[in-house]
Amino acid sequence: MADFALYSYQKEVVERALRRENIIIWLPTGGGKTRAAVYVASQHLKTTSQAKVVVLVNKVHLVEQHFHKELKPHLGHEYKMEAVSGDSGQKDFFGKVVERSDVVICTAQILFNALTNMEETKHVELSDITLLIIDECHHTHKENVYNKIMRHYLEKKLRGERKLPQVLGLTASPGTGGAKNLERAVEHVLQICANLDSAIVSTKHCTAELKEKVPRPFKSMDIVDKRPQDPFGDHLKSMMQKIHDFMTLPPDFRLRESGTQEYEQDVMILEQRGVEEQNRILAQCALHLREYNDALLINDTLRMIDAYRSLEDFYDIKADNAIDETDDFLVGLFQENQVKLREIANNSQHENPKMGKLETVLLKQFGPDVESRGILFCKTRKSTHCLNDWVLYNRALQQAGIKAAVLTGAGGGISHMTQNEQTDTIRKFRQGVLNLLISTSVAEEGLDIPECNLVVRYGLLTNEIAQQQARGRARAPEAEYSMVGQTGGQEVRREGINELLEELTGRAIAKVQEMSIHDFSTKINELQKEALIGSEVAEMHKKEKRGRFAASRVQLLCRNCFKSVASGSDMKLIENTLYVNVNPDFQKHYKLGEQVIKDKTFDDWEPGRSISCNDCNKDWGFEIKYRKIALLPTIAIKNFGLETPEGRKTVKKWKDVSFTVEEFDFQEYIQDNFPDMTID
Repeated sequence: MADFALYSYQKEVVERALRRENIIIWLPTGGGKTRAAVYVASQHLKTTSQAKVVVLVNKVHLVEQHFHKELKPHLGHEYKMEAVSGDSGQKDFFGKVVERSDVVICTAQILFNALTNMEETKHVELSDITLLIIDECHHTHKENVYNKIMRHYLEKKLRGERKLPQVLGLTASPGTGGAKNLERAVEHVLQICANLDSAIVSTKHCTAELKEKVPRPFKSMDIVDKRPQDPFGDHLKSMMQKIHDFMTLPPDFRLRESGTQEYEQDVMILEQRGVEEQNRILAQCALHLREYNDALLINDTLRMIDAYRSLEDFYDIKADNAIDETDDFLVGLFQENQVKLREIANNSQHENPKMGKLETVLLKQFGPDVESRGILFCKTRKSTHCLNDWVLYNRALQQAGIKAAVLTGAGGGISHMTQNEQTDTIRKFRQGVLNLLISTSVAEEGLDIPECNLVVRYGLLTNEIAQQQARGRARAPEAEYSMVGQTGGQEVRREGINELLEELTGRAIAKVQEMSIHDFSTKINELQKEALIGSEVAEMHKKEKRGRFAASRVQLLCRNCFKSVASGSDMKLIENTLYVNVNPDFQKHYKLGEQVIKDKTFDDWEPGRSISCNDCNKDWGFEIKYRKIALLPTIAIKNFGLETPEGRKTVKKWKDVSFTVEEFDFQEYIQDNFPDMTID
């Protein structure tokens, strides 16, 4: 093993872990938690018979990052190591990978799948592991996959099983869990400790060194006054009022102020209610009002032209899919106002003052002869692309030498990045080819990115954990952390609240650390028993809900045109992931679109083309080819309404449906559809 030294504050926080205690290391972002964990792993491997170290991360890109930057350089010379993620073929032989390795780093989902899959080549027992390291362990709560793994651990612990791994958690902030007072914040920290079966440790004697090695950046609150006139927003609101007048709002329902997150929540509920009451006017008006509200939010944060384009893109699609008078009214309203909206949006006289302030903040740090790096955090993928477009066409920012790129989460959508695109963008940022990342929260946590001179949070309403993580990216000497907002705005208020919550987190942790060993242990055991009982009760309720109706008594309706297109009994579940319709008649109800592209390949299936409603073009999902034979449509339940014996319902995810979806039987499918074919 290559030698490496720890700072004194790192040595202090690992002392109890080296004594084989379960602990959570609490150090700020940039404080070297991963390095400390690797040191613990190295000592564990040296002193433990048949040692097996598993490192869990919560994002795919962190597997390769931690493997190449920390684990392999320091442990790779002496120990057999493997990195496994969902993109790796090794996940299908994970049991064997763990068996033949000394150190394995993987996404938490990989280990959870291995704990629950009984196939010999895939299965792993917790007793096979001697040290379990959990990165960003503050996520170990509720139904997070970290917590599902730790429930396996706690079940075994409370049954008295002795052979369990030592647990080492790493976090920059456990947060307060939404608590606003010390007592509740202490309860939250204790719950995290209980979930991880660990005490929480921070530096007490080496705080001066920690502050020297991990200095806090200079903070600037870059606040602007509200623009005196907002003709674009006013015009949108007048159009929204016409929609309000067109539909009949239920007498028991009140919409809150437009241009807010609360209004968005209201119209989402209204759309669901419209579907459930078979009131298409209500459902469609609510859907369109959400788009207008989204445009108001964009107008408040970005340029007027960005808000206009958002609506234009929406109505370009809607104009071709009108099926009744409601659609004609809603599309017609936009088309009648389109020229006026575009005219206002192109008038710089009423442009968003936040954009001007953001330009000033960037120009303070960037210049033609200045080497700077920065990250601009914003809320949505759409925002990142709008801001990148703004930087690209802003003469002053281009003259300052800003070379920007978008960094968002990986996924299958149009605005998502692939894993390779993420990796390539971060590599260029490290090399200096790019000097500004415009990012969603994906870069807040865990990513190994170079020291930044500037971190800007723009138009964000997040909790104290995200705020701390973002600020911790500003690690260069004399770095600046900027919050750009509007006088009296929600983001300014949230920033202040988060600072108070950060302080409250520290006080709560101190209270927990002051508890006697007996009191702490008693409380942890009590919380663990409560958590397992709660988990069992919740699972029982889920089973009851799924068995509420026979699948044959539930009909699936297109969420847009309300046409009945399938029975619940037509649906089958493949590999606990894909919900497919096996009724050949279902094909009559949909049309095919473009080929679906996925960032990774799958063992038994490959994506085909997208599918949408024959009558109204509502997106439903996509076809898959299963085992190179069966062409099956897989559908997203959020795109459908459910007609049940107790009325019409809507759900966001398949796990929330009130009937049981049976497992797909490939042999039976072949016999029914290809009677002359034999499958070995």
